Amino acid sequence: MKEFGGPEVLQVTELPTPTPADGEVLIEVTRAGVNFADTHTRTDSYLARAELPLVPGTEVAGVRADTGERVIALTGSGGYAEYATAPAALTFPIPDGVDDETALALLVQGLTAWHLYRTCARVAPGEAVVVHAAAGGVGSLAVQLGKPLGAGRVIATASTEEKRSLALELGADAAIDSAPEGMTERIVEANGGRRVDAVFEIAGGAVFDASFEALAPFGRIVAYGIASNQQNEVRTGNLMRTSRAVVGFWFMHCLGRPEMVDEALADLFARAARGELRAVVGGTYPLAQAPRAHADIAGRRTTGKLLLDPRS
Repeated sequence: MKEFGGPEVLQVTELPTPTPADGEVLIEVTRAGVNFADTHTRTDSYLARAELPLVPGTEVAGVRADTGERVIALTGSGGYAEYATAPAALTFPIPDGVDDETALALLVQGLTAWHLYRTCARVAPGEAVVVHAAAGGVGSLAVQLGKPLGAGRVIATASTEEKRSLALELGADAAIDSAPEGMTERIVEANGGRRVDAVFEIAGGAVFDASFEALAPFGRIVAYGIASNQQNEVRTGNLMRTSRAVVGFWFMHCLGRPEMVDEALADLFARAARGELRAVVGGTYPLAQAPRAHADIAGRRTTGKLLLDPRS
């Protein structure tokens, strides 16, 4: 990227193989992850500001050039490439029985889903949970983690019948339309006429407002994205009157805190290796088709995890 803008600013080019700095490793990339946040980076509207020129991509799977070990890694940037560097402390071995695509899906999306339950909403046994964008990268994993992590009822939302069917297949107890109009009523109805205990919210705007209204007293809404680019304001008086809580989550705050990554990632890997957790791969694009991957994810035309193959 030499400028900010639409998907067309993503241009394939030849660059020298990067040289790892002290404390870094060089990785031959087999798959690079595509995240919705990458579309915000492309327009410089993300929480962390970007600097040009930029090779985007914050996560990769591949092989360490020095040891030949299969790994996943958080690169910060530079992931959309044949070779990338990453801090050794943010590079993790992929265990036997887990393929590269699954491992990469579990790195950002899986850890996010895990922390939505355990760290942010602190879901107690039997509580009712709403998972928005339930066919997406985080959502598809959060639906599957619901019952193992204690949820009593998992209510999924998605924009199409196909995506709602996928959510039910992955273990949701109910799947409803994600349109904000009438959402509060649909959530309550899907929970047997009762308000819910936790909502994992990624859209912002009207979806956030409707979800907040569906919370029971002492319910928690976790905001971990603003896909609509519409931010919300919360008034303290309203929080007091309803005994509800709003929690924010940004995955970047887990970095530098090994206790928030190592245990959770090991748990996710073990579940995947046992066949209890399925990574939904919604598409693998050649590197040159990164603009199409961005257009597809922004257009809500995808499910699960999107990947780039730098060798095709």
